[in-house]
Amino acid sequence: MAEREMNMAKPTLLLIDGNSLAFRAFYAMINQVERFVNHEGLHTNALVAFNNFLDGIVEPFDPDYALVAWDAGKTTFRTDKYDDYKGNRDKTPSELSEQFPYLREMVTLHGIYSYELPNYEADDIIGTTAKDAQAKGFDVTIVTGDRDMLQLVDEHIEVWITKKGVSELEHNDLAMVDEKYDGLTPAQIVDVKGLQGDTSDNYPGVAGIGPKTAIKLIKAYHSIPELYEHIDELKANKQKEKLVNGEADAKMSRDLARIRTDAPVEFELDDLKYTGPDYENIIPFYQQLDFKQQLAKLANQGHVLGASISGDASEETAAPSTTPVPLIRLSEDPTDLIPDYTDEISFYVELDDADYHTAAPVGFIFGNEAQGYVVGRDIDVLLIDPVKTMLENADVKKRVFNAKALYVLFLRYEVELQGLEYDILLMSYLVDTNDNSNDLGALAQQNDYYDVQTDEAVYGKGVKFEIPEDDQIFFEHLGQKARALEILPARLLQKLDDREQTDLYKNMELPLSIVLAEMEATGIKVDSQRLLMMGNDLAERLSDLEQKIYQEAGHEFNIQSPKQLGVVLFEEMGYKPIKKTKTGYSTSVEVLEQMQDVPIVKMILEYRQIAKIKSTYVEGLLRVVHGSDSKVHTHYIQTLTQTGRLSSTDPNLQNIPVRLEEGRLIRQAFVPSSSDCVLVSSDYSQIELRVLAHISGDKNMQAAFNADEDIHAATARRIFNLPEGEDIDPNMRRKAKAVNFGIVYGISDFGLAKNIGVSRKEAKEIIDTYFAEYPGIKQWSENIIDFARENGYVETMAHRRRYLPDMHAKNFNVRSFAERTAMNTPIQGSAADIIKIAMLNVQKALETEGLKTRMLLQVHDELIFEVPKAELEIIHELVPKVMDSAMALDVPLKVSSHEGATWYDAK
Repeated sequence: MAEREMNMAKPTLLLIDGNSLAFRAFYAMINQVERFVNHEGLHTNALVAFNNFLDGIVEPFDPDYALVAWDAGKTTFRTDKYDDYKGNRDKTPSELSEQFPYLREMVTLHGIYSYELPNYEADDIIGTTAKDAQAKGFDVTIVTGDRDMLQLVDEHIEVWITKKGVSELEHNDLAMVDEKYDGLTPAQIVDVKGLQGDTSDNYPGVAGIGPKTAIKLIKAYHSIPELYEHIDELKANKQKEKLVNGEADAKMSRDLARIRTDAPVEFELDDLKYTGPDYENIIPFYQQLDFKQQLAKLANQGHVLGASISGDASEETAAPSTTPVPLIRLSEDPTDLIPDYTDEISFYVELDDADYHTAAPVGFIFGNEAQGYVVGRDIDVLLIDPVKTMLENADVKKRVFNAKALYVLFLRYEVELQGLEYDILLMSYLVDTNDNSNDLGALAQQNDYYDVQTDEAVYGKGVKFEIPEDDQIFFEHLGQKARALEILPARLLQKLDDREQTDLYKNMELPLSIVLAEMEATGIKVDSQRLLMMGNDLAERLSDLEQKIYQEAGHEFNIQSPKQLGVVLFEEMGYKPIKKTKTGYSTSVEVLEQMQDVPIVKMILEYRQIAKIKSTYVEGLLRVVHGSDSKVHTHYIQTLTQTGRLSSTDPNLQNIPVRLEEGRLIRQAFVPSSSDCVLVSSDYSQIELRVLAHISGDKNMQAAFNADEDIHAATARRIFNLPEGEDIDPNMRRKAKAVNFGIVYGISDFGLAKNIGVSRKEAKEIIDTYFAEYPGIKQWSENIIDFARENGYVETMAHRRRYLPDMHAKNFNVRSFAERTAMNTPIQGSAADIIKIAMLNVQKALETEGLKTRMLLQVHDELIFEVPKAELEIIHELVPKVMDSAMALDVPLKVSSHEGATWYDAK
């Protein structure tokens, strides 16, 4: 015990191999090198990983002294001894070279001594410092990616070697070195390296001598000098011949491998005292690098953040308030405490679950900086006057987070929120669709405001989620959120103005959120009995298929197990494997579809499809039918997709399969809520191709649409050079359709060949012909890619932006995907804009006409309505007319409308 206490009292020294870890940090995130770029164009992937490493290593080791050693350059005493030392290494990528000055600065700002020594490597600085510290009674820890450092291990020096990037470390002490090198000492590692050589450092060793032989020889003769002293005693054979011929290389390689412990370093151990981060200067450093997560972490720890230097020069990050957020606690009579809010307020309600259709409110805050805030836990306070009147007063502008969720929530309490002016969630999404978060704290930090913690930091996550019982903790967090709502709108509005997106926000997305809220709250009725019957039918189908599959296989097995299925198909039945994985044979859909001529495979594909329909769309829907109204209430997400398309979840009603009859039949379960109503589907026809014809300005495609031709037949006629009047073969039309929609997504000859079953050569000829026949599309596609490359983003017709940081990626596949995205986004995004405008206009028309028809669902290019039978004639005329005129294009928009007793019948 006394010895242990004495050891614990020893000073500790942490030595870090800077170059080794910098390279590992860079290559650990090499696939994201073009994503991690700050506002000045500096690549930061190595900086991000290295910073995480420093934060993760210093704290657990908690050293008294610390040093990061760097290589001063490629020329050292070793290159003087051997010209080709490390000569096989590629030139350091410029993306990493530009980060080295900042890496050194980062180390210093972390309170760690940073040092390099001309003519020596980082290894020698570390070796010299380690042995000096050990002699003076220190316990030393070395962190590196270089196993040569193991030669320094002894009783008071341990080496941690990076295994995966810089996130995983392997501990090495005397016992572990003894085990790895079969009883050799750390000092003998240089002798092993001298014999076997080192391909990484490019010194030769003895030709033909590998690691196992090297260890065996050094175990027998202790060192290279002793080995050659006894060389004559060795049995004459090939091995001896190799050793004799390689003596000079062995001794040179041993010398090159030996880490120097007497390098002329110009510092004392006292200079290496670890002082901790320099917060005053590390904050602007992080701001320069756009390290938002680190800044948020520091802000949450109570460190004051100054002005941000990221983004536009005019933008500033508000410094944290030096005074606490003014909170007014509620009494039994809230009317005495509520100020006369007549202008603007921030308003936030905390829920105990993400599903705002059913979640319980557990806290709220409203108010402003000038008059103070009202905060509490009892939602009933908000449901009585004067608070209810204020919430329903459109003249009192509200700053909120997720207006749609808030509106749906209060509809449950028969409160119709008005004056929802600033939705931080929507505004931030429009500014940059790449940064999406449903947490106000995370979103605020993405927009350079750090005075609010994330919910995860305060409440926990998943099963650990819990609203604090302590009012001070809970109300302080709500106060932070309210102040974020106070600060962020002006900053985001400025960005929207700069991007010409203010109209997109105010006149499309914000009003649409209320339309969506009404649709969600209305819901659509589900005939649960019909779903149950479908489930029973599907279960019988699955049971029949199971027996047939077992009969083909010769025994029962788990059909849903890829491993068991692989054994059955490729081992027992002897079919040739198409693709293997790390765990066995691939039985993916892509693989099995290439084997459909095999009876058992065809049945397995059918089994999988039916099983998915049963579990996802029958059982899944039954789980989310509300008992109170027999309806499902989907959640429309406005802030998820980067094209602006709406997303549906819980349940996803946009993804019900339509290609399989079993999937289409699911729509039979969606019915009107009253026998006096029917469902009406109004669907845009080929809206994306019409958008393409408009934005490309291609005269040939525009002519086809203006003449109301079948666009796929017209394309088939052009790409297959068919004369006018000749009937179009259905297979040709199918291929033309694949080309039309493939072009929208920037399809390659490889992709098209796979889709339509032709050779790549033929597919390339088809694409070339397509562009020759539609030259405007060819020119537009080239122009939009050039625009994206120059500006870093593309826009829809309504100025919805999508940023494309990978346009300059060095990786061909990554860059190609960005180019395809640059083509697709303006088309798909503009189509999304059009249907959103249509939804707004239809809703306004329904209200203006005083109709009882309700819009229930949006499924991509289709709107579903519940229509009283008495209003059918009006709706069939009104809705297509309004949808057709949503946006003026150079080609007509076309809407088809159908009615039915179920959603299935309305199609």
